[in-house]
Amino acid sequence: MMARMTEVLVVRHGETDWNRERRWQGHGGPGLNERGRAQAHAVAARLTGVKLSAIYTSDLPRAAQTARIIGSAVGIEPVPERGLREVDIGDWRGLTRAQVRQKNPAGYRRWRRGEAGWKGGETYDEMHARVVATLERLLQSHTRGRVLLVSHGGAVRAIVARAVDAPRHDRVHIDGADNCSLTTVAATRTALRLVGFNDVGHLQGLP
Repeated sequence: MMARMTEVLVVRHGETDWNRERRWQGHGGPGLNERGRAQAHAVAARLTGVKLSAIYTSDLPRAAQTARIIGSAVGIEPVPERGLREVDIGDWRGLTRAQVRQKNPAGYRRWRRGEAGWKGGETYDEMHARVVATLERLLQSHTRGRVLLVSHGGAVRAIVARAVDAPRHDRVHIDGADNCSLTTVAATRTALRLVGFNDVGHLQGLP
């Protein structure tokens, strides 16, 4: 008997002005800019005709806006999930790398090593546990078919780490994925397997 399987498609949100300015966003930041909306429409066009059981999205504006564009194209209303949020970066929200290096050089060095360097917020491992717990809860409701998650770079990394059996979040060795990239994992009742990572073929030709 073939094992029951769910395909999980994970889309990172489209570009924001803070992405372009290389500012840390965390639980803050603006919604999509013009390029981000174009990216969202491009991934939506790619997913048109793909049979989805549901769409779940981080409730942060940049992800929710991306999900609404996709949902409108495929005829599914996205369901907000706070558990799919990006890592909470505490007092680094809105700062550039140069500003952090000047304000908190020791914290910046910790971040370069893959740790959380900010004050307040949460650690990468806390975010990892939150995202993985949310994924596993959603999979309990979808034992077959295909679901779409719209989330953030850190959350994509958490799902990839879980799929490759990494023991914890790994910011150093796993990239957070590009804006509106597509990552795919296959889930059975006993295992999660990485199928594709950071697929941006649908973004070719965008300015």
